Amino acid sequence: MRSIKQPGAPVPERIQWVEARGRAFSFRLEAGLPLLEAARRGFAAEGFASGVLNFGGAALGPFAYVMPALSKTGENAAFYSDTFRPSGVTRTKLASMTLGMRDGAPFFHCHGLWTEADGKASGGHMLPDETVVAEPFEVEAFGIDGAMFAAEPDPETNFKLFGPVAAASTGARTTSSAFALRLRPNQDFAGCLEGFCRAHGIARAKIHGGVGSTIGARFTHGGGTEPFATELAITAGAIAPGPSGGLEAALDVALIDYTGGIAEGCLVRGDNPVLMTMELVLEVLG
Repeated sequence: MRSIKQPGAPVPERIQWVEARGRAFSFRLEAGLPLLEAARRGFAAEGFASGVLNFGGAALGPFAYVMPALSKTGENAAFYSDTFRPSGVTRTKLASMTLGMRDGAPFFHCHGLWTEADGKASGGHMLPDETVVAEPFEVEAFGIDGAMFAAEPDPETNFKLFGPVAAASTGARTTSSAFALRLRPNQDFAGCLEGFCRAHGIARAKIHGGVGSTIGARFTHGGGTEPFATELAITAGAIAPGPSGGLEAALDVALIDYTGGIAEGCLVRGDNPVLMTMELVLEVLG
């Protein structure tokens, strides 16, 4: 399987996880608010301080983002491009977001694909402090209680990355058991989730959110992405028994690579290793 050498030593625990309770809900983001504040308010209104969300068509402007890029210093296995700030209103095709805390304040990690005002199709990593909601839009969210995504230094990748940590209950209404996860580098995405579910007695689970990166990509439709550094969003995902009875993860994703190549599809099980990180929430269905 493909692998990329990281600057730091791998830690033994390859999945960072916290068990929690959660609930799915939807809400409307209001125009004129920074995307971060609009998301924070939506979660807070339901009693949550952290969670994940997905959305389709949205209008954002002002808007700022970075794309994956090669590392110029060698201090990281890959890095970010310079910041892009397209003029006018950018319209998203899809996006996935993790909402949590960084340096004591709300923060998000959000990847997506979009079309800029001049018609350019692009994607990448939205910048929380420079992205504003231009028109109201709806999102599908999943809040977690008893866990929170928090940005902490990660010696393996030499980045400050979101990962789940235990958190005091906020008393939010919840409907299901859930696990907040962060998958570490150089392990197959689907296999990692399948192994986690087997280890925790989970027969069926739905993925909510999903933000991270893979080492290129291999899709079930036969296509692939060769450039190794990607920014990826999960568009739909589930783990359930396959035809043979064993657990199988179905992972529909969208990504952009460091050359600007865009790809969408269902990932091949066993051939899509994590590059830097993968954050998501598993809702336990059985």
